[in-house]
Amino acid sequence: MNNFALGLGVGTRSSQGTWLEVYYHAPLLNASSELLSIVAEKVGYTGGNQAIELKNTQLKELEAAFLAVGAEAQAEITEVLEGTQQPLVLCILESDDAPSSTAEVYLKLSLLSHRLVKPHAVNLNGMFGLLPNVAWTSEGAVALEELPNHQLAARAQGRVLDVLSVDKFPKMANYVVPAGVRIGDASRIRLGAHVGEGTTVMHEGFINFNAGTLGVSMVEGRISAGVVVGNGSDLGGGCSTMGTLSGGNNVVIAVGENCLIGANAGLGIPLGDRCTLEAGLYVTGGSKVTLLDDQNQPVGVIKASDLAGKPDLLFRRNSQNGQIEVKTNQSAIELNAELHKHN
Repeated sequence: MNNFALGLGVGTRSSQGTWLEVYYHAPLLNASSELLSIVAEKVGYTGGNQAIELKNTQLKELEAAFLAVGAEAQAEITEVLEGTQQPLVLCILESDDAPSSTAEVYLKLSLLSHRLVKPHAVNLNGMFGLLPNVAWTSEGAVALEELPNHQLAARAQGRVLDVLSVDKFPKMANYVVPAGVRIGDASRIRLGAHVGEGTTVMHEGFINFNAGTLGVSMVEGRISAGVVVGNGSDLGGGCSTMGTLSGGNNVVIAVGENCLIGANAGLGIPLGDRCTLEAGLYVTGGSKVTLLDDQNQPVGVIKASDLAGKPDLLFRRNSQNGQIEVKTNQSAIELNAELHKHN
């Protein structure tokens, strides 16, 4: 049997039986055919992408199956879950097709936040229609139509039900905290974010789903949906990156390695390695940019989109005439011949 991903999950359902969220403690990518075959026999899996709801009585058999193929981590999960009254699901994805259930979406978002896959490496088409809008409270996920009764019941017991957010996405840290990261405000990182080892996200930093950092970064700005930041790059306070859901259309905005986006700057084009965007400067694909040579003399005017992905560039605004200028970010090297084509 082929397998793309597998996860044993425990979650929350509404009183109507619809899934609100699913927690996967240790999702697997490309599980062995041996493991899949023995698990399939226990739960009646015959192939394809399925979210199979489990009974608590099946956990003991699953534990034995996991131990038989040396999957100790999965066996430990079943042992912990034995006796729980919470809804259980075994999500098995044979292929990376578009998700067809809430449980499948949560598995794919978990793969991203567990760093098992990188942003844009999984098919999330149609996910928004499968994710319910949920009240995330101090007592877990609550269906919106059931929230007033939950609030009343809490008050009747002398408690206040704290509603932390109303959203389709929970915060990542309630599902996984990747190794080697610092997070100032966990509520600002959604499940499905990919936070690279060595990354620090300060209190005003934000990372959306299917986006994030690949290595060591200091994030004090916004990493929008779909945006990927390379190793060694920093995002200054209040800066913004244009996501694929916020005006970037089909252009994937990426930041190369060892880049700096200054405070309150904005990025609407992909950056190559070792680029700098001056504080307060917003560059979109349609921005007119004056090219400067190594003597700071203008050599032409182009659209910023023509510089997408080019390395070693410094974007700045001329304080006298207001024009956006770009020059090499390393004084020892000349402008790329590619730039001189536009002279």
